[in-house]
Amino acid sequence: MTTPGKELLFLALGGSGEIGMNANLYGCDGKWIMLDLGVTFGSHDYPGIDIVMPDLEFIEDRAKDLLGIVLTHGHEDHIGALPYLAADLGVPLYANRFTAGLIAHKLAEAGLEKAVEIRTVDVDDSFQLGPFGIRLVPLAHSILEMSAVVIDTPYGRIFHTGDWKLDEEPILGVPATAAALTAIGDEGVDVLVCDSTNAFNPEASGSEGALLAGLQTAVGAAKGRVIVTTFASNAARLKTLGDVAKATGRTLCVAGRSLDRILGVARSVGYFKDFPPTVDFDEAMRLPRDKVMVIATGGQGEPRARSRAWRPTSIRSSSRRATPSSSRRSRSRATRLRSGGS
Repeated sequence: MTTPGKELLFLALGGSGEIGMNANLYGCDGKWIMLDLGVTFGSHDYPGIDIVMPDLEFIEDRAKDLLGIVLTHGHEDHIGALPYLAADLGVPLYANRFTAGLIAHKLAEAGLEKAVEIRTVDVDDSFQLGPFGIRLVPLAHSILEMSAVVIDTPYGRIFHTGDWKLDEEPILGVPATAAALTAIGDEGVDVLVCDSTNAFNPEASGSEGALLAGLQTAVGAAKGRVIVTTFASNAARLKTLGDVAKATGRTLCVAGRSLDRILGVARSVGYFKDFPPTVDFDEAMRLPRDKVMVIATGGQGEPRARSRAWRPTSIRSSSRRATPSSSRRSRSRATRLRSGGS
């Protein structure tokens, strides 16, 4: 049995050295907290498996010592396993307004809205979970209200970034600047747990704000119907496309259940107040072709991303077998980050 003593432990149950399925544990003074609980898509290695979730046997055996789950943001690889696993853990979820709205929608679809407690916190809020001091830090990402987490313990400070990038013109939200991140470093950070796709690319990632002019030119020059595809969760991109539709005199159609969900949750927490009115797909097809723009979403370019409809009861049992337990347990070893004597 691994019970954290006067030390700081880190245990990745998923998401380290792989894409998706993020689930990270931090432990000290006999208690644990979890950061994120996501899924990844199944692959051809697991025929018949649509999604794979982390094996939580380690923390399920110690659920009485788990204080809560802190969610960094609303992408599926960070919150997707909550409807299947959170109720069994029996601890509160902590998330900002937008992420909490997405989680609430997922739990309601699974009939679990009363079984799992969601505690909403501001994007730059601080709170205490046992020996863990939690401070959220807003960062730019391709979804609203991405929150990194600064974790203070008696044995050291961790900066757990979640997914992030630097963006001087993010369109929506007010993420921390490079100077603000430098200030966190100046305060003192003992351990950085960082996750940023293409971090080793020497070129800077583009800004959301740089897209408006080019899109407006392209759509303005189009002679017929315009269809734009995008990740549904990229609310800033949706805002830009709404502005393009207005500027080019086109009626906007949003095609896709996930797009409707993102727009609905974002509006419920104060975003998209000036988003143009939309029409449904059937009405869009009746409009003059040069007077309509369609925003569409679908399966991304990953194996099995376009899966059939999922049945929660079958996914859970299948996905937990999808990753051999012996292999998963061999990788689930707590790393001692700091001890009381260091």
